[in-house]
Amino acid sequence: MKKVDFLAIGDPVVDEFIQLKEARVNCAVDDADCTISMRWGDKIPFESATLVAGVGNSANAAVSARRLGLSAGLLGIVGDDAYGKRIQAVYKKEGLDRSYLEVAKGIPTNHHYVLSFESERTILVKHEAYRYQFPKSLPEPKTVYLSSLAESVGQDYYDALAAYVEARPDIFFAFQPGTFQMKQGTEMLARIYRRADIFFCNKEEAARILGGEAPLSDLFTGLMALGPKKVVITDGTNGAYAFDGTETVMIPMYPDARPPYERTGAGDAFASTVAAAMTLGKTFKEALLWGPVNSMSVVQKIGAQEGLLSRAALEGYLKDAPAEYATRPL
Repeated sequence: MKKVDFLAIGDPVVDEFIQLKEARVNCAVDDADCTISMRWGDKIPFESATLVAGVGNSANAAVSARRLGLSAGLLGIVGDDAYGKRIQAVYKKEGLDRSYLEVAKGIPTNHHYVLSFESERTILVKHEAYRYQFPKSLPEPKTVYLSSLAESVGQDYYDALAAYVEARPDIFFAFQPGTFQMKQGTEMLARIYRRADIFFCNKEEAARILGGEAPLSDLFTGLMALGPKKVVITDGTNGAYAFDGTETVMIPMYPDARPPYERTGAGDAFASTVAAAMTLGKTFKEALLWGPVNSMSVVQKIGAQEGLLSRAALEGYLKDAPAEYATRPL
């Protein structure tokens, strides 16, 4: 393993996007608690199916960081099948360090299905039963970015990871929990939360982690009590909010050039871009304005990575941003 600037930790997957043609979306008040319905026991026509290899929260973060100019690797596992080989080819093309990627013999690669309709999606997920073991020898990167891992990843793995970053205080440690990590609870991941330099989630996830809906100020108070130094909460089209222990600021969306095509990966693009910008030496407030630019670009494409920008392209958008595109205190 070679030393990299940005090491993402999590499960890589292949996503198969199925663009639905006929469906009905039903939402409660304020477009919340939406469900999608289709005719049961019938043949349902669809527009298209597109397979995207090498995605997943952490994989998206690694590609994001690499395109922004950092050396990057992904600590994860793929199967020894055609999909695993396809993922490795994607990472080779992206310039990711593949020495951190393990190949599991006799086990297939994680394969998810994304049902897309209009600009939203529902993801059918399955994580294979890999044998997870945190490396005993790992070069020290500038940044470690932890996100989605399988439900089968146990206490021993998280304890070993926590011990690694606790012993290396110079590492900038970012945590964006995945679905299973939120289900495992804050007690199991207590050391991870305490060591996090920055923590990312959306507003609904914050309520889930803390056990119930609450005002934004209470969500920040509850998450900060778990130990992270900075907390960022995204809120869809309302933008995002950040708290550094002293000041809470609001971050607007970057203006869309056209309506979003597909929203997969918008949250990953935001969080990873903020973390990458801080790794590049940007201040917290500067980095917060980088995130929405990549989110805006990603939702114009299919999948979570095609729209990720180079540093030059992202800085071009920042240069052309309207005057009102700025953080503001709450």
